[in-house]
Amino acid sequence: MSVTVERTSPTTLTITRRFRAPPERVFAAHVEPELIQRWCFGWDGWRMPLCINDARPGGELRWEWANDEGAGFHVTGTYESVEPPRDGRAGRIVHVERMHLPDATPDNHVETTFAAEGSGTLLTVVMRVDTPEAMEAMVATGMTEGMEVSYARIDELEPAEA
Repeated sequence: MSVTVERTSPTTLTITRRFRAPPERVFAAHVEPELIQRWCFGWDGWRMPLCINDARPGGELRWEWANDEGAGFHVTGTYESVEPPRDGRAGRIVHVERMHLPDATPDNHVETTFAAEGSGTLLTVVMRVDTPEAMEAMVATGMTEGMEVSYARIDELEPAEA
């Protein structure tokens, strides 16, 4: 299972990944700060020392990453919609985020869905930015490769943990 990346327009990126875990567990891994810190840190040598994640409409997030060499960056954002998967209905999270590298990037509008697929989950992440240049810069960071490294950890979380 690996990330599939498709540039669906000059300003839109669609990322999909399948998980063995059911939608409720994959959703929990995206909203519970202590779980996010256990999987969302990319390459070995990186960690997430701070995860503030108020996953509710109007709630804010601040995730900070650091590596063993002292480099780091962070993301801030605001949740617009948070709908857990329930009764066979797919879950959905909509938020706007900004990376700080150290300067803030343009807003990235992100919609994430968590759909049941057999006993697992089909995760779909649609990212939209305002300009093709902003999308090029975002993709050039290696973000999608780091996402796969991180996402692989979700399937490794124990059922009681996610």
